[in-house]
Amino acid sequence: MMENLIRGRNPPQYQRSPCKEVRAALRKRPEEELQCLEMTTKRKIIGRLVPCRCFRGEEEIISVLDYSHCSLQQVPKEVFNFERTLEELYLDANQIEELPKQLFNCQALRKLSIPDNDLSNLPTTIASLVNLKELDISKNGVQEFPENIKCCKCLTIIEASVNPISKLPDGFTQLLNLTQLYLNDAFLEFLPANFGRLVKLRILELRENHLKTLPNGRPEEIMERRKCLHIWTPYFRVTFV
Repeated sequence: MMENLIRGRNPPQYQRSPCKEVRAALRKRPEEELQCLEMTTKRKIIGRLVPCRCFRGEEEIISVLDYSHCSLQQVPKEVFNFERTLEELYLDANQIEELPKQLFNCQALRKLSIPDNDLSNLPTTIASLVNLKELDISKNGVQEFPENIKCCKCLTIIEASVNPISKLPDGFTQLLNLTQLYLNDAFLEFLPANFGRLVKLRILELRENHLKTLPNGRPEEIMERRKCLHIWTPYFRVTFV
């Protein structure tokens, strides 16, 4: 029962409607700041309880926030109220142009999903997200990964397709826990020389890029240990499943 409570399966009274969840978690917010949150029933705030705190009557801990399809132009400020407990943040399909520095104080964050927005860059402060495991920045205008992406050593999944990314920094090859990488429909011209260090990589998708060669000109090294590999360019095509 304790396990079910942590996962949010029991008791049923916590299965509230989105707007009620917003008011429960943000009951001290001014009324005008709730307008965007009440625009759509797709807007969700999911509160997960830590039993030992809940039983003492303390306030619930928010670990998941979903602001997808909310017509936002910036990251909502209330996100920062939960920077110690927030583990998953969904900002899909908005019009956000930049990620504020304060967002990267959310060091418990494990999943950051912000596809289909208007980002032009990924700030260097992303290095602070040392517990980040999944990153989705697909369908933006990001031109490159910062070199210090290497500090996000827990990353296992990166989805960065449909961005004008022309190269990966050398630090990218230090993401040794990476298992899935999606970089389709980008402008990649080459991969880092030490790309083969990513030995845990099982799914690699590089369709519709400008790659002319693979590191050391040996595609078999890239294919080794891969369960799924798609590299399609005007110069060569490799498909391995």
